[in-house]
Amino acid sequence: HVYISDPARIELIPGAAAAIAEARAAGYLVVVVTNQSGIGRGIIDPLAMPFIHSRLDILLSGAGGPGAQIDRYEICVHHPNEDCACRKPKPYLVQEAARALDIDISRSIFVGDKLTDVGTGKSAGCRHSILVRTGKGIDEEALLANGTGPAGVKPDLVVDSLGTAVEWVLSNL
Repeated sequence: HVYISDPARIELIPGAAAAIAEARAAGYLVVVVTNQSGIGRGIIDPLAMPFIHSRLDILLSGAGGPGAQIDRYEICVHHPNEDCACRKPKPYLVQEAARALDIDISRSIFVGDKLTDVGTGKSAGCRHSILVRTGKGIDEEALLANGTGPAGVKPDLVVDSLGTAVEWVLSNL
């Protein structure tokens, strides 16, 4: 695992800012739902998270303009061995974001680079769960191919990037 505790270490995946801006311009809200077990493990100071999010916001708007922003962050800070209600793939954080932003989950799309993201979208009742090949996505896709991924977790779509996912959503929904 790589734990980013220093905001200066954050780097955008190419095309992500433009994809976020495009989704928001089309009326979608963009929510980050993330497990940050580095906090629960004592590796990351929880007080660093607002600075990390601020740095991400600055990078996004710098690369994609003012429309490239995150509408809400939802974070599980617990150690994976804790039996919390919020760790993905449990739906709690998606439900919290939906309550806070008045989002209809059944019309929402969950996009991520891990099968736990796909499972989160499924468990929350999102319309579609999309796996992107960026980040950890290629390795996760290999788990699907060789049958070693989580039982019953299958993305509705696997695409190369967040940009491709947004293009698909805007063209098909």
